[in-house]
Amino acid sequence: MLGGLALGPGLAPGFLLSFDMVFVPSLDLSRMTFGLTGTVPRHVPSDAFAAVLSLVLPGDVVQKVVLLGIFVIATVAGASIVPSERLLPRLVAGVVYAWNPFVAERLLLGHWAFLLGYAALPWVVGAALRAGEPGGGWRLVRALVPAAIGGFAAIAISALVALPIALCAARRRQAVGKAVAALTVLSLPWLVTGWLRPSGMPGHTEGVAAFAARADTPFGTLGSLLSLGGVWNAGTVPAGYGVPLFAVLWLLVVVASIVAAVRFAPNRGLFVAAGVGFVLAALGAVAAPLLRGLIELWAGFAVLRDGQQYVAPLAVVVALGFGALVDRVVRTDRAGVALGVCALALPVVLLPGLAWGAAGKLRPVQYPDAWERARAIVAADPVPGDVLVLPWATYRSYPWNGGRTSLDALPRYLDRRGIVADAVIVDGASIPAEDPRSRGLDPIVRADGPLTGPLRAAGVRYVAIDAETGPENPVHARLAGAERVVASPDLVLYRLDDPAERTEPGPPLLPAALAWFVTVVAVIWAFWPFAAPGITLTTRPSRRGKAP
Repeated sequence: MLGGLALGPGLAPGFLLSFDMVFVPSLDLSRMTFGLTGTVPRHVPSDAFAAVLSLVLPGDVVQKVVLLGIFVIATVAGASIVPSERLLPRLVAGVVYAWNPFVAERLLLGHWAFLLGYAALPWVVGAALRAGEPGGGWRLVRALVPAAIGGFAAIAISALVALPIALCAARRRQAVGKAVAALTVLSLPWLVTGWLRPSGMPGHTEGVAAFAARADTPFGTLGSLLSLGGVWNAGTVPAGYGVPLFAVLWLLVVVASIVAAVRFAPNRGLFVAAGVGFVLAALGAVAAPLLRGLIELWAGFAVLRDGQQYVAPLAVVVALGFGALVDRVVRTDRAGVALGVCALALPVVLLPGLAWGAAGKLRPVQYPDAWERARAIVAADPVPGDVLVLPWATYRSYPWNGGRTSLDALPRYLDRRGIVADAVIVDGASIPAEDPRSRGLDPIVRADGPLTGPLRAAGVRYVAIDAETGPENPVHARLAGAERVVASPDLVLYRLDDPAERTEPGPPLLPAALAWFVTVVAVIWAFWPFAAPGITLTTRPSRRGKAP
């Protein structure tokens, strides 16, 4: 129900393209899908998950299923964490966990894979608490599967939650060991390809200021983070969020929920995770030099640049506390039920900008016919070679997408290796490109000379120019000698004869294949009916007032 209310018209046929969220009619299983092209494996294994689903479902249906699944998992998992046998407190907790500024801003930012991991965090709490028990490791693997699909950022947040809780659990040594093992095994597909990437993991410090948390309420950056907001991209703040009255009421809900969690449902490990997460979330905003120094010391610290995502554990605390508060305050008589219904509707009332396709920001569109013609031509071509995508920028504002900003969709749409300018510019700050092919072709594209010869020598077979096809565009003159095979206001596709053969360096195939094999086998075994009898993903409701 919450997912339907949030997506609204977005459930109609078509694709929702919003910033980093790009689904296509049919996503191919390619070397890039598995992180074998030398690019940073940011979309491993989430692209593989979407590609497998698209083998049996249309691409737009896959997107709707995934997005609705996020709300379903978040509601069910959020409800599972409340230590009460009553339905209403658990349901209230599920609603507040699935419907809050954090979910709204991450959804508009297009981080569906990350939200899968976020949705299952309460399950991770319950599984980590009992990780030291017999079968506890498999229980944790099952709880971590949504985060494993989400990839490195989702796993990082899950580790932030699982490890402190395991440290506070019974049989601490066994619990921590199983938590580390589960997190490592489920991270192998992106971890191995990332570490064996020929050019190494990037450690650019330019993005620290660009991706630092920012104020989206009257309470400044720290107050916004405490309110579960504070996203770096002002374009993804839901409509109406930050209005003083709503902002004050929502902050009161958050503070009251935190106090209630401390008072009625204490969980030291979860509180540690929430506190550490809040510090990490604020790091780029209040201690940018420190974060830059950490990234220079080790490139892996670059995962801390997008700080706001680390308030996710605080959202679990808020859900736990809100449910515990309702459990303590709301009686079972008629007046109590009415009060409970008000508590159930409160998150939606205070954040109306998430409703109905995020107030119209999520509207389905169809890809232009010219894109399908280009895909057919490229797929039927036996001559190898890459596709260079122009304009030379990472994000687009397609006219047929209502001018809304989205990641360039062509590299996923076409059945061939796509090369885009993956350098990102945010508020004037430029984050350098991570794709070695992009870096290599950047001087050629940015120069004023002919493109046909240099691109042919670099192994480029096609040049795709989307939504900028007017005759006055100077790039057409630079492609003299190339054959124009698609000409449309939405897309122009050029074909270059006899591109040079080239081999793109990437991670070794054997270690990557072994990593995938180990992870898939571990997941199958964790869900095998006889592997660990009695394992569930939910916390066990205990008597009223006891901690989960």
